[in-house]
Amino acid sequence: MSLAEAVRRAGVVGAGGGGFPTHVKLGARVEFLIANGAECEPLMHKDAELMAHAAAQVVAGMEAAMGACGAARGILGVKAKHAEAVAAFEQVLPGRPVELHLLGDFYPTGDEFVLVHETIGRLIPPGGLPHQVGAVVQNVETLYNVEAAQRGRPVTRKFLTVAGAVPRPFSAAVPVGVSFRELVELAGGATGEVALLVGGAMMGRLTRNLDECVEKTTGGLIVLPGDHSLVRRKERPEPAMHRIGKSACDQCSYCTELCPRYLLGYQVEPHKVMRGLGFTLSGEDFWNQMGLLCCECSLCTLYACPEDLYPREACQQSKRQMRLKGLLDQARAAVSAEAPRPHPLHESRRIPLRQLIQRLGLAPYDAPAPLRQVELAPRRVRLALKQHAGAPAQPVVEVGDQVEEGQLVAQMPEGQLGAALHASIGGRVLAVAPRIEIESA
Repeated sequence: MSLAEAVRRAGVVGAGGGGFPTHVKLGARVEFLIANGAECEPLMHKDAELMAHAAAQVVAGMEAAMGACGAARGILGVKAKHAEAVAAFEQVLPGRPVELHLLGDFYPTGDEFVLVHETIGRLIPPGGLPHQVGAVVQNVETLYNVEAAQRGRPVTRKFLTVAGAVPRPFSAAVPVGVSFRELVELAGGATGEVALLVGGAMMGRLTRNLDECVEKTTGGLIVLPGDHSLVRRKERPEPAMHRIGKSACDQCSYCTELCPRYLLGYQVEPHKVMRGLGFTLSGEDFWNQMGLLCCECSLCTLYACPEDLYPREACQQSKRQMRLKGLLDQARAAVSAEAPRPHPLHESRRIPLRQLIQRLGLAPYDAPAPLRQVELAPRRVRLALKQHAGAPAQPVVEVGDQVEEGQLVAQMPEGQLGAALHASIGGRVLAVAPRIEIESA
């Protein structure tokens, strides 16, 4: 069996948040396999802990993926500050075609475009993919799962961090489908009304529903008081965000000057998209194209703007509007006409993570989240049928079936993009739609 087939059967997807089915990436032919261990979201520690405790498995997954892709060189992108992870890799790398590339502690070092430029000095074409410059990028947890898939182990656990306003922040591998509530309790619980940032403060989403469940792409939970400034900002209705931006943006251009993609030379200028909020018809369409290459890292909204406006959300709206109007191809051609050239000041304008944490009001919660072997035996798990890019998986079990941990419960139809789904606990199937629910035996 090929590695790609083993990975497909195991349901491995991008664990860094993107959720792209990994077996598809393994079909590329490239020079470099880049492992993304940058982990630049504030308060997140799960990748650093995974690398420190499972460096051998990550490197084994890298070597397997390199063989599948024909990559002669493997590069591990790890922040120099993660001393334990660096030391662990230095123990296992000698004699292997994998090199360690130490990164600075900046945000967003883990962005694919930034990481590729940092590690191999190449710039991905505007709107393009890493394989166009001879590279495949995989998150370190994804590579850990690739190694497990080689041994016939499907994805039933997710490494994540629980941090923020909890007494005992931790990182752990937990069953896919476990509720957020159970994880918050494992961290010592939270007092008063709280909200959760799922996946991180910058690119994550906000929820107050602790009964939501972990998916294959859940990188962590940041627990915050319900009235925290980040919570209030993220809960503002989108029409209000754009109305405020239309009236208050003074075109200072700080959002653009600190944009990581703009600093690499790409035609993305959030301040011009903000300008477009005040236009209609053709004027709006012209300015909207300046948001097409936005990576949605949120630096513009949550760090750069001196008036606390919402350039990122304006860029998100611009993409939706251009898609609805059928203007995406025209806009792509306009912003891709010139090859990117890094801004002369791109290195000096990088944002230190500690400075970002302070700006976000998260400094009181900036604490270690060590890896724990948690004793977690959930009575029930709920497995979303779409935890990946592509189409939802289709159930292959019925209500009342008894399943074992690791058993296939949903698969992808032939020819469709997606990933298989496996039971994360043993028990009885209670429901198969809109998600598969399993109650432990």
